Amino acid sequence: MKHNISLIYGVFLVMGDFLALLLAFVFAYILRVSISHKPLSATIYAMDYLQIFLILLPFWILIFALLGLYNSSIYEKRFNEAGRLFIGSFVSILFVISYQYAINKPIFPARLVAVYGFVLAFIFLVGFRNLARFIRAKLFKYNIGITNLLIVGNTKIARELVNLLSNSQESGYKIVGVVGDSPHVKQHFPHIPVFGGFSEAVKKLRAKDIHSIVQTEFFAAAEKNNEILEFAQTKHIAYRFIPGNSELFVGNIGVELFRSQIPVIAVHQTALIGWGRIAKRLTDIVLGSVLFLITLPFMIAIAVLIKIFDFKGPIFYKDRRFTRFGNTAKMYKFRTIKQAYSGPPEEGFKKLGQPQLIDEYRRLGDWLPDDPRYSRIGRFLWRSSLDELPQLFNVIKGDLSLVGPRALHPEELNQFDKKDLILSVKSGITGLAQVSGRRQISFAERRKLDLYYVQNWSLWLDLTILIKTLRVVFRKVSS
Repeated sequence: MKHNISLIYGVFLVMGDFLALLLAFVFAYILRVSISHKPLSATIYAMDYLQIFLILLPFWILIFALLGLYNSSIYEKRFNEAGRLFIGSFVSILFVISYQYAINKPIFPARLVAVYGFVLAFIFLVGFRNLARFIRAKLFKYNIGITNLLIVGNTKIARELVNLLSNSQESGYKIVGVVGDSPHVKQHFPHIPVFGGFSEAVKKLRAKDIHSIVQTEFFAAAEKNNEILEFAQTKHIAYRFIPGNSELFVGNIGVELFRSQIPVIAVHQTALIGWGRIAKRLTDIVLGSVLFLITLPFMIAIAVLIKIFDFKGPIFYKDRRFTRFGNTAKMYKFRTIKQAYSGPPEEGFKKLGQPQLIDEYRRLGDWLPDDPRYSRIGRFLWRSSLDELPQLFNVIKGDLSLVGPRALHPEELNQFDKKDLILSVKSGITGLAQVSGRRQISFAERRKLDLYYVQNWSLWLDLTILIKTLRVVFRKVSS
């Protein structure tokens, strides 16, 4: 049956947003009218002002709804949610101002009330949404709001899904069963009820105890697939399908009519073609130039420190890496390795007298937590990622993008069988892998994130990654 918790949470968001907006404009009125002693452009009494906004704020909420701010797909996407809240608030304040001109009657006692209201509305809305998310996560620990999930299929994806959602108090999902007819299915899911077929599952599980169904494989018999879909539709249960060939379907997907008659699913390699490629390049030039000018004093200071700590070597480390279409470009970074141990890692560790470290270095994905080759300033630069600041010059030059897949050496890239897809766009200074854990995730997982970025690029995704990168860098520098 329908999972009422999602509906309750949605209603809670609507009520909370309305209250946050109302408080924002009440405080805006107090700040400008009651606290400030500057002359007002119009006399608007508090009760009249409040009545007007009680009428107008439902339209504000409607604009939020049109932007998808009450859809469950937005609940876990903080940056996406914050962006939509900002856009929705901006459009809504324009609506309020337009309404004021349309009725030819002042709504705000002063222009600053509208400015204060807009700023406070955005702050209060983001604060409330984070509070709502915190409360929702806390309720999971008391088994409130948990979504009961039935998984259909004994596939690798199904096993990954079980591992991902195993802790219901963190994920908000409880797996009530797995449907699979393989003789080894119980070995794969020892702590979860296993059913030989979908009919058996729905007989033993009450429909109201299933909130969502995820199918991880299509059966050869079409009637089996129809049975699952029809059951979900008639019982009003959420249904999702995860294709076995997940790499194919993470691209930019569109549904089209082939020859205006037959529906087909079109999967595009990347959105970075045409206007998308132009928009990304313009963004790189503008933002790259601004960031370069802002960080230039810091880069000069870092260059001086490098010379102080290891004056014999060069300031910059230059290395050729792969970028778009398999082309190579010379990348610039601040040198972090002592000049005495420069060169390939194998040579550096031999010069250091510790050749045994190379095995651990390669095993950990080409890094060591306390690499002895680093200088004192070099270790700080590497951990804080400030060693990559000179690559802003590569961005302006056009070798790199601000955001993109990690630029790799040939031997690194050859470890990944989807390298041609990754090389369909420019490499970047930062990317999904860097803001998703960097060294805490495996090489294969980092490349999967690169592939996802290539096939799902958008300017909003770039902006989100850049904001997360700044947050990560600030945290590292301050720690």
